[in-house]
Amino acid sequence: MNAGGMNEIIGVAGAQADVEVVFKVPSLEGAENLDPNQLLDPQRLCGEKGASVLGGVGPFGLLVLASGDLQEHTSVFFRVFRHEGKYKVLMCTDLRRSTTRADVYKPPYGGFVDIDIEKERSISLRTLVDHSVVESYAGGGRTVITARAYPEHVATANSRMFMFNNGTGAVKVSKLDAWELAPAKVNLPGDGLITAGSSMHLREAY
Repeated sequence: MNAGGMNEIIGVAGAQADVEVVFKVPSLEGAENLDPNQLLDPQRLCGEKGASVLGGVGPFGLLVLASGDLQEHTSVFFRVFRHEGKYKVLMCTDLRRSTTRADVYKPPYGGFVDIDIEKERSISLRTLVDHSVVESYAGGGRTVITARAYPEHVATANSRMFMFNNGTGAVKVSKLDAWELAPAKVNLPGDGLITAGSSMHLREAY
């Protein structure tokens, strides 16, 4: 994906989905410098460097629980910084545009990912969406962020999902798998079947 690029992930329901993307980072030359004090508060850094703030290497990642006009969306993304001759990967889940409701707590969450991006030049992001729950795993689970979002559009319209890159440098998608989650059916003795929360994958992948 080039700078400013956005691609919709189609074929799966956006309100119940399991998406895994592997992003390849061809160049780290544009990585922004990281102040040592910013290492101490990744959540604040995610607030200052949100998905819409253009960067060098990143932000790139996913928009989930998104309305058709993108007025509502939850962004899950990476941004690469340079610090003392090495590179730091920041992971964020930003809820600030997750809903147009004013009475909902919608902060950004963040953490650094323990990965040598200079050596590996790629990083995976797996995000599970189950109605209001958004759970994301970076680098195979090295950093995990769980959040809840309450978009208003779900009452009248379907949610959508997108990949995006708002960095000046291009990133490549070397892998994309997406599954739609189906309602789990639980056997209860004497009571037949009940439908619970979703945790079962459909067979067909994107």
